Amino acid sequence: MTRSSQTPSSAAALAAARMTAPVTRDGERDEVAIEEPLEIRVDGKPLLVTMRTPGHDEELALGFLFSEGLIDGPRVAGPGAELEANVIDVAGPLLRDPGSRRFHASSSCGVCGKGALEEIATIAPRSTAGPAVERELLASLPERLHQPAFARTGGLHASGLFNVAGDLLIAREDVGRHNALDKVIGRALLDGLIPLRDRIICVSGRLAFELVQKAAVAEVPLVVAVGAPTSLALELANDRGITVAGFARGGEMNVYCGAERVLG
Repeated sequence: MTRSSQTPSSAAALAAARMTAPVTRDGERDEVAIEEPLEIRVDGKPLLVTMRTPGHDEELALGFLFSEGLIDGPRVAGPGAELEANVIDVAGPLLRDPGSRRFHASSSCGVCGKGALEEIATIAPRSTAGPAVERELLASLPERLHQPAFARTGGLHASGLFNVAGDLLIAREDVGRHNALDKVIGRALLDGLIPLRDRIICVSGRLAFELVQKAAVAEVPLVVAVGAPTSLALELANDRGITVAGFARGGEMNVYCGAERVLG
């Protein structure tokens, strides 16, 4: 397996080390990404269990709730009442009854289903503005997406929030691609950056529906993926006015929708 040769900062290296576990393969020491369940509660009541890589759990919980239209701003979030491991309790109340939608999530698949496009339209405004960015800069974003834990394991996804100058503002890694983006959105929510109308999201893998959903709710106008978009992701992006680029690698990329925001 080929892994990144980038050298992370000491803080990033420490965070990456907490996301990995030692194993033995072929008689040699190696590292793998940690995957554990996280239960998200609201006012002590269980809402969701997701498989994730530990770290930034409060951001994950807040990012998930925001992207589902259940909260509209920062909330107090932390371990459960008994300081249980792998439990995050978020202060309520929620903006709507979560019982109107059945939540299920794993490290590989986000939340989607019949009627999802109509539901997203009720909580995500259509993007009609947003910056215009040089194609070359957009295509370079995957190379700027810092992934220290991936460099150690080769087993995590990453999401990054960039400004229009190509500066990386927030980066998170997780075994789940949707978890990584939830962590970025949760951090942006805590930092008072949302709505993200002049920002760019870059994701390390394929671009599926749930990632565009989260970008739409956070009002992100441009999304760049290292891999390919899915048909439903593009349908939602077109409906919400989001620019989508895929196969961004080696300084090149494909623009699938919203080409008016791509210069050159």
